[in-house]
Amino acid sequence: MKPILLTVIYGVLSILIAFSLIYYPSEVLEASQRGLEMWWTIVFPTLLPFFITAEILIGVGVVHLIGILFEPFMRPLFNVPGVGGFAWAMGMASGYPSGAKITTRLRQDGQLTKREAERLISFSNASNPLFIFGVVSIGFLADKHLGILLAAAHYLGNFLVGICMRFYHFDKAAIRREKPTTLKHILKRVHEARLKDNRPLGQLLGDAVIHSVNTLMLIGGFIILFSVLTTLIIKSSISTLIISFISHTLELFSLPDELAPALWSGLFEITIGIHQLSDFKNQDMLVIAILVSILLAFNGLSIQAQVASIIATSDISFKPYFIGRLLHALFASILTYVLFDSLYLSRTEDLTSVNSWINGTENPSVNTSLQFLSEFGPPMTLLAMIITIYILFLRIKKA
Repeated sequence: MKPILLTVIYGVLSILIAFSLIYYPSEVLEASQRGLEMWWTIVFPTLLPFFITAEILIGVGVVHLIGILFEPFMRPLFNVPGVGGFAWAMGMASGYPSGAKITTRLRQDGQLTKREAERLISFSNASNPLFIFGVVSIGFLADKHLGILLAAAHYLGNFLVGICMRFYHFDKAAIRREKPTTLKHILKRVHEARLKDNRPLGQLLGDAVIHSVNTLMLIGGFIILFSVLTTLIIKSSISTLIISFISHTLELFSLPDELAPALWSGLFEITIGIHQLSDFKNQDMLVIAILVSILLAFNGLSIQAQVASIIATSDISFKPYFIGRLLHALFASILTYVLFDSLYLSRTEDLTSVNSWINGTENPSVNTSLQFLSEFGPPMTLLAMIITIYILFLRIKKA
């Protein structure tokens, strides 16, 4: 596409969005408040500790230790260095877009090649367990037994994406390369990494807070933006045509066509889409579970835009990540169908016990976490922003 044509398209879209903001002021305000509340209450306080911890672990060289220990596992399976295990684990624990943030940071630090980073980013972004079990399963669908099924399909599907993407620019020599694993070698690598960074502890902590808050501010902007855009698109006539197309597609598979608006919203923002799907939870639960798994795997354009903005600071291509989302959606939907009877319909005593422990009957950890975020999330966000401003003020004053 010619640059002049792109300029015209960008200009026309900008004008249309500006007019839409003026034409739907109350809807835009409500959407902005909804996005801000989600970021302020849940996203910021949930992701900040993980981001800061990741920055510190990379700075002090601990990631090199993790990399050496995970090398025998990550290389044969995913064709990425052992440090990829750190990004993969943190991505699953804290949720998207943490995997992209940590992968980009490792690439900037020279611990990953361009191709290794692209392989890793395709499967290191996943939904965190709290969102799947607490928000989706209990909060939206009001069915605690569905959490195990959704989590199994989501994480197993992500694992299969990593297996497939190992063949992306396949590096056979790297897999065969042997790594020394003696204790002396491990300590030497960690020490060398620490000396290479060479930042005092105070500066390291300050940098970790500043970088993490900056990334979360960027994520917050995208959440609010796509919350507004989703509302405007649903109001537009173009949305009506696309929803009609989705409805006809669902009918071809003998699926309820009234699910089309929820799917259309979920393609932009998964929380909104899944929440709308929950209105149909009294219908065929297999269909609802498959569609929810697809939305969780695809991530939604909002999260994809966040990932694109994060990796834009490096040479990592967005294409492998997007291919990974499509593969993940396919694998997750198939796994949901295959595992539905064994993990959902068969309410065995063991399964009930596991779900009860996870969802709060015997151990109210999920409900307590959600309540904690609701009450203390905003003050934690405000405190973190004040600390960041204070650190920046001290550095400017010192300079």
